[in-house]
Amino acid sequence: MSAKMKQGSEPPASETKKFGKGEREVPHHTQRAKKFYPAEDENKPKKVRKSIKPARPRASLVPGTILILLAGRFRGKRVILLKHLPQGILLVTGPFKVNGVPLRRVNARYVIATSVKVDLKGIDEKTLEKVGQEGYFTKEKKQDKSGEEAFFKQGEKPEKKKVASARASDQKAVDKALLTNLKKESMLFEYLRSSFSLRKGDRPHEMKW
Repeated sequence: MSAKMKQGSEPPASETKKFGKGEREVPHHTQRAKKFYPAEDENKPKKVRKSIKPARPRASLVPGTILILLAGRFRGKRVILLKHLPQGILLVTGPFKVNGVPLRRVNARYVIATSVKVDLKGIDEKTLEKVGQEGYFTKEKKQDKSGEEAFFKQGEKPEKKKVASARASDQKAVDKALLTNLKKESMLFEYLRSSFSLRKGDRPHEMKW
């Protein structure tokens, strides 16, 4: 091969051939072969062919149904289902004025649906859409105190958690509509205030919810 051809033409490309489960790069006969090859086949990540399917809510989980929470901070409390969120998450409320349960998201697997339903008439749909957004329940990042300030504030009473004014107003707007509907039916306030628990000898599979 002349010097002119070497300067003007591009170097020949190497070929990739399969050897067993792996692949190797075989150089062109005009190129020098590599001195070292991998002793073992390189592990490649498997292709995931499964697609994320949308969660199918249970037939009993209808908006307005009173649910019993089975896990979390408010386990045993009765709440009202407001809306279905993506991936099997439910938006519920106590209401807060009745049993202290605020607007919160709950996994559909950890609730029991009862046969009691509440009318959701009067609740603003825009408020529910706002509360159902992803970034609504994220906590605000706290500003780390400097070393000296943190040292001198040791032993002092911790500051009370302040609820955002927007979240408080949304809670009041939802509760206001629910409370007017709850007053129309007797014993619903007492039913929502009561906590659910099982005692020795209780058979939950035979209970009517």
